[in-house]
Amino acid sequence: MSLPVLIVLHQENSTPGRVGQYLRRRGVPLDIRRPALGDDLPATLAGHAGAVIFGGPQSANDDLEFIKREIDWIGVPLKENKPFLGICLGGQMLARHLGAKVGLHEEGQVEVGYYPIRPTIEGREICEVWPDHVYQWHREGFDLPAGAELLAEGDTFPVQAFRQGTHAYAIQFHPEVTHAMMCRWTIRGQHRMELPGAKQRVAHFEDRLVFDYAMQNWLAHFLDVWLKGQPEPAVKPAAVTA
Repeated sequence: MSLPVLIVLHQENSTPGRVGQYLRRRGVPLDIRRPALGDDLPATLAGHAGAVIFGGPQSANDDLEFIKREIDWIGVPLKENKPFLGICLGGQMLARHLGAKVGLHEEGQVEVGYYPIRPTIEGREICEVWPDHVYQWHREGFDLPAGAELLAEGDTFPVQAFRQGTHAYAIQFHPEVTHAMMCRWTIRGQHRMELPGAKQRVAHFEDRLVFDYAMQNWLAHFLDVWLKGQPEPAVKPAAVTA
């Protein structure tokens, strides 16, 4: 039986979305923990195949005990060379752990909806085919840590994805979001669409019809590479359903 992947979530009703679907379909168990609600984190990942820290309404700059604990804990997968993935808040935590700045856009712009990204040469070495647009839901972004490889860049927030070493990745966007998750986010977080640069709710669903298939394919291939711990030649994967 495969070792489980540690899943770190930040709200009671949060789910790992397509990342969880992908792993379960490949026989990988999920060890779901919520440090914000009092769950602990393992002292070692010897019993896990890797770890994913997801997003949340918090900031990596918040003076909260569990935020500080998660940022410090990232040293465990880094030291043990275990696959680590930080998504949005999780990626910002990795950046903070590595000494990079996390903060608001200097003009107050946000990314809420679909926005274009551009993979770098290093990004294409990991995944040959990237989506043109990705789903975003954030006010803060991260700088590129010293020694990290930039994998994808954007217009409003230049650093969209990076890799530290061969096993640790951070992405600013949300490939895990299913249709049901998008419905919840755009209802409960409707106030976010009033911020500068945010897309209106109808655009989220119109753009999903155009860009979601490419995001599904990218996620499937990326997670294959991530679990193995190293890049390999790209092969077009089957889509992961919503």
